[in-house]
Amino acid sequence: MLQRSGRSPAALLIVVLAVLLAACGAPGSSGEGSGADGATAPLRVGLVHSTTGPLASYGAQYTAGFRAGLDYATGGTGKVGERSVEITEADDAGDPAKAVAAATDLIGQGYKVIAGSTASGVALQVAPLAEENRVLFISGPAATDAVTGANAYTFRSGRQTYQDVLTAGTIVGDPAGRSVIVFAQDSAFGQANAQAVTTVLGGKGARVTPVLVPAGATDLTPFARQAVDAAPDLLFVAWAGANATQMWQSLQQQGAFEASTVVTGLDIKATYPIFGPAADKIHFLSHFFPGATSNEAYKALEAGLAKQGAEVDLFTNDGFVAAQMVVHALEEGGDDTAAMAKALEGWTFTGPKGETTIRAEDHAVLQPMFTARLTPSGGGFAPQLVDTLSPDAVAPPVAPVK
Repeated sequence: MLQRSGRSPAALLIVVLAVLLAACGAPGSSGEGSGADGATAPLRVGLVHSTTGPLASYGAQYTAGFRAGLDYATGGTGKVGERSVEITEADDAGDPAKAVAAATDLIGQGYKVIAGSTASGVALQVAPLAEENRVLFISGPAATDAVTGANAYTFRSGRQTYQDVLTAGTIVGDPAGRSVIVFAQDSAFGQANAQAVTTVLGGKGARVTPVLVPAGATDLTPFARQAVDAAPDLLFVAWAGANATQMWQSLQQQGAFEASTVVTGLDIKATYPIFGPAADKIHFLSHFFPGATSNEAYKALEAGLAKQGAEVDLFTNDGFVAAQMVVHALEEGGDDTAAMAKALEGWTFTGPKGETTIRAEDHAVLQPMFTARLTPSGGGFAPQLVDTLSPDAVAPPVAPVK
């Protein structure tokens, strides 16, 4: 037999509503941040990135940079106000499905900030999840242009492909009327680079022709010969794979460096030896490298990495900048993700690369880019700065947030 309360239905309704409101908190916020206990509850940030898989080295650089950036942005306290910033890492192994599962799990636990995508395919799958659940998402090294303007809750901490290609174009001056060969593998990576060069430099008047090499090709000489015979003003090389050393040897043997200006992206330090004797003949576009700058943030990155037994490398900047963005968003927005996103839009700050702005219209990261050369050093090679391009000089076109 059920016992009935002596309260009226109206009174019971008021009690139920009060309990529900106390449990749920305000829309778009976490119940953790409200009340006396919430004032000191941790601010939890999930880093979903590659700790295993083909891009594990990128993920390791990103994480080390993030920890150095968090220390710098919080003045060594690891706190925003009275609340500690608690970091949880999850491995996506470069697999979009694993990334979505990990991000979904963290969001289900109440995390309001997700960062760290290493691969472009991962970033493009996590971005819609951020919009759907109204959580702040800051993509990491993923370079795909499609992250920019993805939605109101999605940001990035690194550069995008458009900025890479514009940087390459400056090496030969005004692209109008110039001939450009894109030498790449016939793969998703190679085709994406060919398309980007066609869009960016072709859009500025260059004549762009891809030379795409079958991924399984063992004899690269005919393809290198084809590229050299075309005598382009710019030979843009986009190559990823175990046969990179063989590819560079083929280009050198066919006289590519005498026939045209050869440009490629400067990758992580571990790849410098693959260029072999051709290393000091190549012009490099660069997102970031050791010694590219010497500002306060760069010095903090270098010192913070040294404490971890790590060194400055290509993607340590992306982690450092992500931490700066996270701390600023939390300082201004607390548990309110809409306020976090608003705080980042239009924000200008100094990162390791220099003055950096989050463009309000589409969340593009307006930042300096570099050109560099590799020079012999201690039995290996070291990058040397050739030119620093201003953020305006390599700014991608606005892609309005969807």
